[in-house]
Amino acid sequence: MTDLVTFGETMLRLSPPRGERLETAREFEVQAGGAESNVAVAAARLGWDAAWFSKLPDSPLGRRVVGELRSHGVATDGVVWDDEHRQGLYYLEHGVEPRPTNVVYDRGDAAVTTLETGEIDLDTVRDADVCFTSGITPALSETLHETTKDVLEAAQEAGTTTAFDLNYRTKLWTPDEAAAVYRDLFDAIDVLFAAQRDAETVLGRDGDAESIARGLAADYDFETVVVTRGADGSLAFSDGDVYEQGVYEAETHDAIGTGDAFVGGYLAKHLDGGDVADSLQWASATASFKRTIEGDVAVVTPEDIERVVADEGDGISR
Repeated sequence: MTDLVTFGETMLRLSPPRGERLETAREFEVQAGGAESNVAVAAARLGWDAAWFSKLPDSPLGRRVVGELRSHGVATDGVVWDDEHRQGLYYLEHGVEPRPTNVVYDRGDAAVTTLETGEIDLDTVRDADVCFTSGITPALSETLHETTKDVLEAAQEAGTTTAFDLNYRTKLWTPDEAAAVYRDLFDAIDVLFAAQRDAETVLGRDGDAESIARGLAADYDFETVVVTRGADGSLAFSDGDVYEQGVYEAETHDAIGTGDAFVGGYLAKHLDGGDVADSLQWASATASFKRTIEGDVAVVTPEDIERVVADEGDGISR
């Protein structure tokens, strides 16, 4: 039995040295990165059995992804190997004012876009405590939309807690397209994570974070809704109660993957039996710690997060 199962696309990230442009760089650092695998890595490093599945090309690049995730303790036995399609890539050029950070995606015809439900061992999902994916996955293809729905429904029917992060990406689809797919999945989701800006832009939600969380929970019967609001911290609504958590101070070295670290920290504490307030606290601490680390993944230990929480206090949770 696995504590946490996640599924979705993991790409290889290619980054030129800081201060260099993509169009002139002669060297690139290569790392694996994807929302769902980032969550699995955070949970695994915080002490839980975490598995990630997807579909990858049976090539050196696909094997590079698996090797990197395994190095962090994530199980990858559920990966489906493909001989016809390619590995998704993305290029990240770090910026400093006045030059913005630039991301260029090269993920067309990636193997994961063809992943069908019949290729997945759904017993792994049914036997897990928590199953997680994000809005990036169903955005990649209609096939993945259907697969995502099937996986979440199978998990929920088996009593596995299902968790989902809206994770809206403007480069993948329009707000209207995203909203239609999200609403199609909502019945199969127990715990929803949503950036306040995504709830406003995609779901047309108005008001403050508490109003958004209460409204989503009422309309779609979520057990818990967690709304993140950048520098203003996070808020959760669960079982009629509201919880707030501030942001722990951090010097930002690499902000990519911060939201995934937040979810990973939350689910890790949830698996540990923590209540919503405790889980928010660990989510915030894990996200802040991630900002100090190069790459997509939160290379953390439980002792790291315990120290952040102890040093910084309880934020503004209530």
